[in-house]
Amino acid sequence: MSMGPGLGRPDRAEESADESPADQPSATTPSGHALWGNTTSGTAENVGYVPTNSGAQAPGQRNGPSQGESELVREALKDANVSRETTGTALKTRPIDKEWPRPDRCRVITIANQKGGVGKTTSSVNIAASLAMHGAQVLVVDLDPQGNASTALGIDHHAEIPSIYDVLIEDAALDDIVVPAPEIPNLHCAPATLNLAGAEIELVSKVARESRLRRALESYDTDKFDYVLIDCPPSLGLLTVNALVGGDELLIPIQCEYYALEGLGQLIRTVDLVKAHLNQKLKVSTILLTMYDARTRLAAQVAEDVRNHFGDVVLNTVIPRSVRVSEAPSYGQSVMTYDPGSSGALAYSEAASEMAHTGAAK
Repeated sequence: MSMGPGLGRPDRAEESADESPADQPSATTPSGHALWGNTTSGTAENVGYVPTNSGAQAPGQRNGPSQGESELVREALKDANVSRETTGTALKTRPIDKEWPRPDRCRVITIANQKGGVGKTTSSVNIAASLAMHGAQVLVVDLDPQGNASTALGIDHHAEIPSIYDVLIEDAALDDIVVPAPEIPNLHCAPATLNLAGAEIELVSKVARESRLRRALESYDTDKFDYVLIDCPPSLGLLTVNALVGGDELLIPIQCEYYALEGLGQLIRTVDLVKAHLNQKLKVSTILLTMYDARTRLAAQVAEDVRNHFGDVVLNTVIPRSVRVSEAPSYGQSVMTYDPGSSGALAYSEAASEMAHTGAAK
């Protein structure tokens, strides 16, 4: 994967990415999102987001020179649908159906990247929530010992709660641990507890240690779900290998920074090994660009390199940096319910829509 000149020293605007409330409310609700109800902060301005349609700038004073509207960014992401928050102007987005097409069979999608902080859990939770809000039956399997996906869905996951640890180590059935998410109908979760931190060591001595999650899924009635999303820890240990063996598809979130690209080759090599020896069905079906900051040339260059290398599996939608996305888990919610009019919620909704329509087309 070639890297363009000047990657190490991108010209940057001022660093503040906070979203400040707008002086005046938006005239209309963004198209297609009225069914989620009114929002409290979906009209905050975020500097430098790439317009999705006409390219008209939102009114308001810029804090610094914007790299987001440079020719480089337009060229790198000319086909991307990047949502943004505006002041005084309604967002113009593609109308979203009340219900998206559902797959003819359950899609088991592993969400993995051994680098931490690239948006694995955030993407798992918000894509799952968006799919569920549009009629799909969704199960989130939390394989991260930190249990952040469980937290974001409002699921209790203290040590006494039956969890995915009991499935992997004690041979419990998934039926015994799966619980519904309280905030969103159609959405269920297999929670993780801190006990899972020791599972990496305990799995070493288990028979068929790499395929214990797959066996649990095969003995579970996954036909009642349209999607099973498996959230992985930031490593390539046995938990992640179990997720790769248990899934049919792999979604890789990639942060739009150079370090996120360094470990990508290692992940792809691990995927190739799993395909060769443990799970021939596994394929990289989706790559999602996250934490996109349109004020930097580096983000545009990373996005361009990823698109050139991976082609059509990269979603057109790019997830921008959004304060609301970071705030939502502290309230035990996804951003889809916490602030459905924010840039992060709109972007994740578009990404989930792409996945649903593309999967149905295939």
